[in-house]
Amino acid sequence: MTEMIRVTGGARLFGQVEVSGAKNACLPIMAATLLASGTHQIQRVPALTDVDILGQILKQLGCDFSHVHDQELIKIQVPDSLHLIISQQLAAMMRASVVLLGPLLTRFGHCMLPFPGGDAIGVRPIGEHIRALRALGASIEEESHCLVAQARKRLRGTRVRFDITTVTGTENLIMAAVLAQGETEICHAAREPEIVDLCEALRHMGALIEGEGTDTIRIQGRDSLKPMDYRVMPDRIEAGTLAVAVAMTQGSICLQHACAAHMGATLDVLVRAGVQIKEQAEGLQVTCEQALKPVQISTAPYPGLATDMQAQLMAMTTFIQGVSTIEETIYENRFGHVKELQKMGAHIHTTGRLATIQGVSTLHGASVVATDLRASACLILAGLVAQGQTHITGIHHLDRGYARLEHKLASLGAQIQRLS
Repeated sequence: MTEMIRVTGGARLFGQVEVSGAKNACLPIMAATLLASGTHQIQRVPALTDVDILGQILKQLGCDFSHVHDQELIKIQVPDSLHLIISQQLAAMMRASVVLLGPLLTRFGHCMLPFPGGDAIGVRPIGEHIRALRALGASIEEESHCLVAQARKRLRGTRVRFDITTVTGTENLIMAAVLAQGETEICHAAREPEIVDLCEALRHMGALIEGEGTDTIRIQGRDSLKPMDYRVMPDRIEAGTLAVAVAMTQGSICLQHACAAHMGATLDVLVRAGVQIKEQAEGLQVTCEQALKPVQISTAPYPGLATDMQAQLMAMTTFIQGVSTIEETIYENRFGHVKELQKMGAHIHTTGRLATIQGVSTLHGASVVATDLRASACLILAGLVAQGQTHITGIHHLDRGYARLEHKLASLGAQIQRLS
């Protein structure tokens, strides 16, 4: 059954909404449960297809997995031994399956992992993962489109320096190192809040880690870990997406649980555009009472502007009077939403990784197709301010990373529906 989202533009957003748990923290934390036998409990888990796909993979490995959606709770029972082969079909459905490599290799000494899938937003090589794990003593070879990883004896800690900043590579190496012998020092580590959250979850399991959130992380390997009971951090990308929706509709909402410390670069762009941000005990109050101003932005590794916010901010710039520019430095193929925004009347010119946006007075509703996860949110945001109705297909991408986004927007006053 094909589904679409229909948005009727013109409504302003007001009220309060609860920000879900972070997808990009939840998935590696789920993978980390493989490091210890027993029953793990993870709270504030969003109802996303990526979560359930990873749950299917864990079940295929031999774990018991349950996800109580209305309680945002998952329980994972990890046995003492696992079936260490992951199917091509499941691995191809999500990029995050690559984070299983580190925990399976360090605890069980063997893993066969098909090359991971995910959005077609550009090349995301895993060579850095392989090189880092080899430095700990692993043997990793490519066989028939799979990675076959082995550790004939316990991995040994060492100093590893990444040549490029890699979030999932840093996560894989952290999880491999927590059970390795001796100390591992990770240099040029990624600094994202989701990595900090993973390290805190691992610390709940008994891991010895310091330096997360900086570019140098040190890990003292333990002989064993214990099951976790952990609550996932709020999703800074969902919070940023909702904040952009407020800016575009000139509304005012409270983002419950949103953490300003995680969202510095996104909030900076919004403030420069003319949005008012106020920290409160329960989260962030976001208000826009004036016409927005053009912005010049560039994506970058954290603490820079997240590439996962680029498409949403581009939707915002389409009707800001004047010229805005957006440079995408992370992925070479993340402008798939430009063509769809142009169908709605946006004036956007791209040259390589640079987009120049000349704001128009109005967008108009159209039938558009989401090309990836963040593009789906981008088109919904554009639909909120477009004249008439916008019909968005390809929304299976949306369900990978946003929990009931259309319901949250509707609760704030948006005219939005999911249709079959």
